Amino acid sequence: MSENKTFLPNPTSIEKNWYVVDAADQRLGRLATAIAMILRGKNKPIYTPHIDTGDFVIVVNAEKINVTGKKRTQKLYRRTSGRPGGMKTETFAKLQARIPERIVEQAVKGMLPKNSLGRQLFTNLKVYAGPDHPHEAQKPQTLNIQTIPGGQD
Repeated sequence: MSENKTFLPNPTSIEKNWYVVDAADQRLGRLATAIAMILRGKNKPIYTPHIDTGDFVIVVNAEKINVTGKKRTQKLYRRTSGRPGGMKTETFAKLQARIPERIVEQAVKGMLPKNSLGRQLFTNLKVYAGPDHPHEAQKPQTLNIQTIPGGQD
């Protein structure tokens, strides 16, 4: 009688690739969904929910991200200092002019697990406002979001 064994990837044997995603003229939610899938490793056959099997993702041109409808003026981003009266509110347009990287970071972070694994996966995301990034030594591959399952418009 043979027993079936569950395959668990060894953390040392997991190959982590680097991908570059151009956020210019992409929709925020669809882009964030595709990036979160890559960070978690759901595009790989060795995906395991409790192990970091994902890849590194570099997002460039974060200041050129798009949203639909009236979200540019109505979508609010909130942050707090933790002190009484310390809540700050900012619209999408103001935050995009001030810190465009934070918009993509928050959208992706909200799609990752809310535990220590999610915090570890979030460190694999690098977001830059312009077209340049300092990760050329890792030889990142260009990733077209339209080729990812579920990433079509």
